[in-house]
Amino acid sequence: MTSPLIRTLASPGRRRFLAGLGSLGLAVGLGLGPASVGANLSPQRLRRSMQAQYGERGLASLEAWFALLERLRTAGLETRLREVNDFFNRRVRWLDDIDIWGQEDYWATPLETLGRGQGDCEDYSIAKYITLKELGVPGDELRMIYVKARIGRSGITQAHMVLGYYETPAADPLVLDNLQPTITRGSLRDDLDPLFSFNSSGLWAGGSTRSRADPVARLSRWRSVIGRMQDQGFI
Repeated sequence: MTSPLIRTLASPGRRRFLAGLGSLGLAVGLGLGPASVGANLSPQRLRRSMQAQYGERGLASLEAWFALLERLRTAGLETRLREVNDFFNRRVRWLDDIDIWGQEDYWATPLETLGRGQGDCEDYSIAKYITLKELGVPGDELRMIYVKARIGRSGITQAHMVLGYYETPAADPLVLDNLQPTITRGSLRDDLDPLFSFNSSGLWAGGSTRSRADPVARLSRWRSVIGRMQDQGFI
């Protein structure tokens, strides 16, 4: 039987998405640039959206998220990164998009991920990204990074997404990953080969320190996530 990890990384929709980015000239080696969009959430709207879509069970997950935000607002950076990573890795059960949404590659908002209690690698990364920005981590220090992940000893590589935190543009990033419970430096993750990275305002490839494209215009799935977050009360 094919393992869940290999199934999710090998999603046909994800392969088509990566193929569609070929014009960017993607290569290993990522820079960092500024980001401008914050979470700026509305608790009242989020509660109404969650209640309407997922009922009391979803609302309980949302309240747990609000409690996390309140608890971590004055915490140090290391604690914020660790606690946010642990929160989603523990609370969200990995499942393939086709089983959750009936689609091959669907990027969920944090509300949808919490409401379902299920998600894949993009959903974990997006939820952590939005949460850390709400906790005051500057957007230009966070990147969602598409990588090729090597699976075990087989040598098979498949597409995967993680969240990276960079102290400076040239820093070795800290990697927040749903596949490993511990946050580690990118240089220690020899199972991951970066392809490209993006945040709310830039899309980077190769060794460039300048954005190669507008992520909202270039990434239709990211554009869709932002639109749904606005409707739900995130931004």
